[in-house]
Amino acid sequence: MVKLPGRSGKRDSGTAGGGKAARPATDPASMADPENAGRIAQLRMTGALIRNDNPRGLPIVFGSGLAIIAAAVLVGLLTGTAALLIPLGVLAGLTTSAGLFARFGTRAQYAAIEGRPGAAAVLVQRMRGNWTTTPTVAGNRNLDMVHRVVGKPGVILIGEGSPAGLAPLLAAEKRKIGRVAYGVPITEIQIGNGAGQVPISKLQRKLMTMPRALKPANVRELNDRMKAMPTLQPPRGPMPRAGRMPRPPRPKMR
Repeated sequence: MVKLPGRSGKRDSGTAGGGKAARPATDPASMADPENAGRIAQLRMTGALIRNDNPRGLPIVFGSGLAIIAAAVLVGLLTGTAALLIPLGVLAGLTTSAGLFARFGTRAQYAAIEGRPGAAAVLVQRMRGNWTTTPTVAGNRNLDMVHRVVGKPGVILIGEGSPAGLAPLLAAEKRKIGRVAYGVPITEIQIGNGAGQVPISKLQRKLMTMPRALKPANVRELNDRMKAMPTLQPPRGPMPRAGRMPRPPRPKMR
């Protein structure tokens, strides 16, 4: 006797007995647009950064938007212009919340990367425009490092670390570049919150406001010269201090 397909000793709860056919399980996240899913994940990450940096940030963001919307609704109902003021209030509230969210998010991102080695190079690499960044062209065992940036202002040397450790590194790199790029402006910037230093949150603004001294053709020629210079690999951690070698065990005397 040949068994028919779909027949078995046990009935399928989804098809037998007049039941409805079982539908395959669908994941809403998989059906969503990947770009939208990426944006939502980025918003969640930014919200977590804001919460860790400033616990009052998110309440201020949402509270400001809701306060503007509530004020527009109240004034519209009292004056009889609700049809006009409510849409305007919603638009103004959403715009205010979005602007505050972006501002708190930027501040939280700067606070999260402040003090980390290589953070300045990452920020400059994300800048728009004709900027060429070479991370860690000089460094030492204490994680003091110098990054080289080439753009229309010339050559910018950005130092991260202690001022005492950066001074000889910046001076040596400036002499080295001066031999290759004669007559090109060379600017030194130290990242920090001390006197004469530039906070990492103001680094991009500092570079954008520097006077332009080179034309695009000169920038390309300067980049070709800089590529011929050797670079230093970034240290992965502090070098261990030199210690004494352990003495071998003495032989036992009989």
